[in-house]
Amino acid sequence: MVRQPIRFGEELRRRRLEAGLSLTDLARQVFFSKGQLSKVERGLKAPSLDLARRCDDELEAGGVLIALVRKELLREEPVEAINGDEGVWLMQLSRGGQSWFQPIGRRQVIAAGAVSVAGMSIGRQGPSSDAEDTTLLGAFRSLFDHYRSLGQQVDPGFLLPGLITHTHSIREQSAHAGSRTRQELLRLGSRYAEYVGWLVQETGDDQGALWWTQRAVDLAAAGGDDDLAAYGLVRRALVTLYRNDAEQTIELARQAQSATLPPRIRGLAAQREAQGHALAGDYDSCMRSLDRARELLARHTPDPNLPVIGTTNLSDPAAMISGWCLHDLGRSREAAEVIDRQLAQVPPGALRTQVRYGVRRALAHAAAGEVEHACDLTGRLLDAARSVRSATVKADMRSLARVLARHPGNASVREINPVLSQIVAG
Repeated sequence: MVRQPIRFGEELRRRRLEAGLSLTDLARQVFFSKGQLSKVERGLKAPSLDLARRCDDELEAGGVLIALVRKELLREEPVEAINGDEGVWLMQLSRGGQSWFQPIGRRQVIAAGAVSVAGMSIGRQGPSSDAEDTTLLGAFRSLFDHYRSLGQQVDPGFLLPGLITHTHSIREQSAHAGSRTRQELLRLGSRYAEYVGWLVQETGDDQGALWWTQRAVDLAAAGGDDDLAAYGLVRRALVTLYRNDAEQTIELARQAQSATLPPRIRGLAAQREAQGHALAGDYDSCMRSLDRARELLARHTPDPNLPVIGTTNLSDPAAMISGWCLHDLGRSREAAEVIDRQLAQVPPGALRTQVRYGVRRALAHAAAGEVEHACDLTGRLLDAARSVRSATVKADMRSLARVLARHPGNASVREINPVLSQIVAG
């Protein structure tokens, strides 16, 4: 006989009865209505991932309930490796201040003809002295720090034109720099490109983000740094994480943890692996990955000539990510406590970081049944969320709106949900 696949509702009912819980008991514990749980068990209503997480934790299902729901939520499009053909990029600036960027393969350039792309080379210079090289390198390094600081406070689209131009300029200048600083310029250019990739993802363009990440890998390799290729895998794993693809997130993160790689990259990869395990509902593997991440990140020795890869605004990144993971594991109350402590240590000027983890904190409190507190926390974030405009944050805001919508009779929810919905739709 052909075995029929296990359905979520059937498995939820079996485990609820096995635990000796009535529908009323379970509904009270997971902060969902009895009627909604009944419809889910009978197959009349599709379960949400949030419901699966809460029930999985309460019924100690070890990730089984999460896995049954998550597979149906995966996006159809895979995250492809980026083509190795570097190509070129076009950027158009309008009088109104708007801009757009588009990568173009070399074949398209050839087909378009040399005349149409004649203006793409920006101010090539002849050979310069090593002293001039050092001054130039310092100037580009200082500019990067300023861009990164601004990136915490403004819309990514405001920064991208300048960052793209500077990335191109660094690559051009490196071809004519003295031998002692050519590699440093290329490595710095790779950090520019990697940061552009992150901001492009913040605009909601995953493929553009991955394209820029590959450019960062190429620039780093040209500068003698092959390790950034591993960080490219970590960035790809972030895309799959937001697509709820636990398996691919874990696999990509594991590929970036070779013993020959720098501790910083391996630590960031271990964090991403932990997030993948949390999506899959695997608590033990998640905690082991976080312990490994904490140990590796503590071994990092900063290079004064290069910007730090990854966040610089979290005093203990592994601790903050543990709060992120605990929510995905259905342990929202624990998650809220962890994120509360860690957010208190984030610098006031780091608005993007404040919003990213602040929304996660509000989501955790809401899922734990602390609706009034969650609404209060959300209200404090709205102005900053409008300023930084983040596609990844919007994903969590959508989840927060869905959780709050379960409490339509609450006055705070009725007040904040229209504003929250407006930001998510904008």
